[in-house]
Amino acid sequence: MKKALFFLLFLVTFSVFSQEIKTDLSSPRATVYNHLHYLQPENFNEAQASKSFLLEDLKKAGEKAVKLQKIIEGRGLHVDIQKIPNDANHKDTIGYNVKNSYTLFPVRMPEIGVEKVDGKWYYSKETINSIDKLYDEVYPWYIASVQKFIPAKFGNKKILGLELWQHTIGGILTVFIILFYFIFKRIAYLLLRKGQVLLAKKIKVQANDILLKIARSFTLIMIIIILKKVIPSIQLAFSVNSILFMILNITETVFWIYAFLKIVKYGMCVYEQATLESKSKLDDQLVPILNKFLKGIVIFVGGLNLLTVFGISLTTVLGAASIGGLAFAFASQDTVKNLIGTFMIFLDKPFQIGDWIETDGVVGRVEEVGFRSSRIRAADASIFQIPNSRLSEMIVQNNKLLKNLRRYQTELGVRYDTPPKLLESFIEGIREIARKQENVHDKLINIEFSGFGDSALLILVNVYFHKTDWGEVEAEKHEFHLAILNLANNMGVEFAFNSTTLMIEQFPEKQSMLPHYKSLAEVEEIKRKTLDKELVE
Repeated sequence: MKKALFFLLFLVTFSVFSQEIKTDLSSPRATVYNHLHYLQPENFNEAQASKSFLLEDLKKAGEKAVKLQKIIEGRGLHVDIQKIPNDANHKDTIGYNVKNSYTLFPVRMPEIGVEKVDGKWYYSKETINSIDKLYDEVYPWYIASVQKFIPAKFGNKKILGLELWQHTIGGILTVFIILFYFIFKRIAYLLLRKGQVLLAKKIKVQANDILLKIARSFTLIMIIIILKKVIPSIQLAFSVNSILFMILNITETVFWIYAFLKIVKYGMCVYEQATLESKSKLDDQLVPILNKFLKGIVIFVGGLNLLTVFGISLTTVLGAASIGGLAFAFASQDTVKNLIGTFMIFLDKPFQIGDWIETDGVVGRVEEVGFRSSRIRAADASIFQIPNSRLSEMIVQNNKLLKNLRRYQTELGVRYDTPPKLLESFIEGIREIARKQENVHDKLINIEFSGFGDSALLILVNVYFHKTDWGEVEAEKHEFHLAILNLANNMGVEFAFNSTTLMIEQFPEKQSMLPHYKSLAEVEEIKRKTLDKELVE
């Protein structure tokens, strides 16, 4: 009875262990699972794992399977089986050729992928051909060299969970990084200073502290790149590698953002110095706007890259950014229009900071052209804040562009009962005053009897001042007006009121309201003396 039971138990055990393992290569997920699952210590079966590789030499396929698993673990790459497509007809849409393939790590290691061949999924030929190269990069030659120098009796001893050769590599790497930091930082700084010296032949810029920070940032980035190359070869645990690579990737992205921000700052220093040497004042206002814009781009791109470090797909990020950008654009159409208007103003340059302009009822000096709107200060010191989208579309009269001339036009109204000879003599007197004004262009004087108004004879006064500043022009107008009033007062010319006058000339015991005008000879003598007096003054 005991022999029968023993024989039955033997048959069951033999049938279980002799049962062939079923290989599933029906989808990308099944192929990758078959490879990695049977290389785990508790399920180790190299022959079964090698079936994920389409190679006739089974021994070579097994070596490729083990090397690829070590590459993935050495780089700290996490394979989430559930995220791998389980569709037997999955097509990879990355690139121009749409085919039945899937890339495991499209950003960090695009060489590794699977493809469908004759109805089954295997690791691609590109993957198989690149395994040896990737393995040599992850586990370089110097690891074996260091291991040879470790005595055999100490080879397998562990201190703090690491073998002696791992501690040796770590110590050498620490010393190398310290020396590399000080040497490379100095070299990078000298190269940047050399570039600044070449640039300083045209533009003098003092920004050595910024160059030092840029050199330090690039040095730290190079150190991170070296660590990412060396750390996999130390063969740490997969969990440790995953954490280290996450920290290194985050740190590298932050340093790149910091480096580009400093490059933008240095570039703005150079551009600001160039604008100070240029005649245009509008370029000075562009410096802070361009500075904010470029920093925003650096932070935005750096933020997108940082999201990919945390495992978020770049396609998903760009899709979300596009949708969010459209929603933001619809919600802030005025802001976008003003931003475009800002660029149009800087491209067309219809005015500069400090110019006196006139546009759509707004008259004043341009004080600032901002990212969204421009600020114009009127003559009464009030501020007009005009959106750049409107300002770029307005008809702008820039008095600064009139070849340093400022036009002044007005009309004088004298009484209807002014004798023609007196009116003609008065007009000629105003012409003489204009010619004798130091800051009036003597070739552009138009003073004429222009017509008949409702209550006055109209005299057109059109002159051009050599001044363009509003305050200086007002002072010149002040002197010009006083000279005209003085001439009219001396010649007996009266200005008309804007009113309707009813005159009754023959009223019992009342005097006539008509003014008494001097004779023509007296008028000419008075005009001559008045003009001579103005000339002396």
